[in-house]
Amino acid sequence: MAVVDISEELKSLSSTMGSIEAVLDLDALRGDIAVLEEQAAAPSLWDDPEAAQKITSKLSHLQAEVRKAEALRARIDDLEVLFELAEAEDDADALAEAEAELEAVRKALDEMEVRTLLSGEYDAREALVTIRAEAGGVDAADFAERLQRMYLRWAERHNYKTEVYETAYAEEAGIKSTTFAVEVPYAYGTLSVEQGTHRLVRVSPFDNQGRRQTSFAGVEVLPVVEQTDHVEIDESDLRVDVYRSSGPGGQGVNTTDSAVRLTHLPTGIVVSCQNERSQIQNKASAMNVLQAKLLERRRQEEQAKMNALKGDGGNSWGNQMRSYVLHPYQMVKDLRTEYEMGNPDAVFNGEIDGFIEAGIRWRKQSEK
Repeated sequence: MAVVDISEELKSLSSTMGSIEAVLDLDALRGDIAVLEEQAAAPSLWDDPEAAQKITSKLSHLQAEVRKAEALRARIDDLEVLFELAEAEDDADALAEAEAELEAVRKALDEMEVRTLLSGEYDAREALVTIRAEAGGVDAADFAERLQRMYLRWAERHNYKTEVYETAYAEEAGIKSTTFAVEVPYAYGTLSVEQGTHRLVRVSPFDNQGRRQTSFAGVEVLPVVEQTDHVEIDESDLRVDVYRSSGPGGQGVNTTDSAVRLTHLPTGIVVSCQNERSQIQNKASAMNVLQAKLLERRRQEEQAKMNALKGDGGNSWGNQMRSYVLHPYQMVKDLRTEYEMGNPDAVFNGEIDGFIEAGIRWRKQSEK
C-alpha cells in the first residue's frame, strides 16, 4: 500500500473516530463516571443491594465505554508510527504487521460506530427478551430453547449479566416460552433488531421418518421500565395466581407455591415469574415484566397514530426476519439485511454480532 494512500486512510479513520467521540460525548461520560464513583464509595451503598448493583453495573459499563474509545484513539494514532517504521526500515514483516493492525482498527471502528446509531427513546435501557415456540410442534419448542441458549451465550461472550425470569417447558422437548433480562445499558437498543419471527429448516430429530421440518419461534424485545415511565397499574385490574415452580419433565424445583402469574384484565396480557424462592420477589419481577409490556403497548399505539398521520402502513418487524437452514445446506440469513453466515453451529453458540450490527444499520437506514 502506497504511503500517500496510508496517509489518507489514517486521516479518514481519525475523522471517523472524531465523529464517534463527539456522539459519545466522552467528557459527559467522564462526568457521569465521577458521580457514580462518588455514589459507589458511599458507606451506605449496600444498604439497598438492588440499587447498589445498578450503580456498580452502570459505573462498570461507562468505564468500559470510555476505556474502549480511548484505546481505539491510541491505536489509530500509533498506526502512523507503525507504517513509518516499516517504510524506513523497508521491513516486509513490519509492514504486514502494520496492515493487519490497520484492518483490525477498521473493524473495531465499525463496531463502535454501530453504538452511536442507538439514539432511540428507549435504546439506552436494559432489555427484556421473550421467546415463544410458534408453528411446528415439538421442533418449534426445541428451536425456541436453542434461541434462548443463543442469546444467553451471546450475553455471556460480552460479560453481560442476565436473569431468567420464567421458562415454561414443553412436554416432549424444548420450551413453550421463556422471559429473561439482559442487564446492561443499551441492551434494548442492541437487541431490539432481533424482534420478529425466526424460522428453522432441518431434518427433524423428532420425526422417525427423517423428514424435513420447518418450525417457527417468535422473539419479543422490550425496554426495562424505569421510575420515570409512569406506567400505572390498578390492583383491581390484576388477577394474581400462584403455583408451584417446576423444571423440565415436571420435576419439582420448589416445594412451595412461590411462582406467580399475573393477568392484566383490561388488555389480557399474562406474565409469570418463578425464578425466585419468594412469592413476593416473584410478584415484583412479574410486575416489572408487565409494566414493560404495557409500556411497549403504549409506544406501539403512539407509533400507529404517527404512521396514520404519515399515511404509513407501518413496518414488518413482527414478520419473518431470519431463517436458519440446516438442510439441505447450512446457512443462517437475515431476510431484511441479507447478512448471512454459513456456520449455524457458531450462530447458535452466540456468534450473532454481525447480524445485530447489520440490523442496527438497516434500521437506521430505514428511518431516513
